[in-house]
Amino acid sequence: QVQLVESGGGLVQAGGSLRLSCAASLRIFGTYAMGWFRQAPGEEREFVAAISRRGTTYYSDSVKGRYTISRDNAKNTVALQMNSLKPEDTAIYYCARRGQYSTDYSSRSSYDYWGQGTQVTVSS
Repeated sequence: QVQLVESGGGLVQAGGSLRLSCAASLRIFGTYAMGWFRQAPGEEREFVAAISRRGTTYYSDSVKGRYTISRDNAKNTVALQMNSLKPEDTAIYYCARRGQYSTDYSSRSSYDYWGQGTQVTVSS
C-alpha cells in the first residue's frame, strides 16, 4: 500500500513563501516520477509541478519562476518550494505518484496514488 503524506501548508500573506513536503511510504521511490497538483474551491484539480525520476522538472505556466520542485530519493520525499505567493495560489495541494508506464506529466490520469492534501491560503 502506497501512502503519500503532505505537510507544510498554512496561511501566508501575499508575497510570502511556503515549503510543502510529501513523504512517501514507497519502495523504490526513486524509480517513479512525482507531481504536485492543486484544487481551489469550485475548480478542477490542476497540475502544478512534476519531477522525473532523474530530476527533470516541469511546471505549469502559472507557477513557473516562483515554485521549485525537488526530491530526495534517500529520504523518499518530494518538496515544493513556493515563493512570491499570490492569493490565486490558494488551494489544497496534493502530492501524487505518476504511474510507472505513464508518459504525460501534467494529466491527472497519469497519476495513480494521491496524498490527502494540505491547505495553502494566501491572504491579500
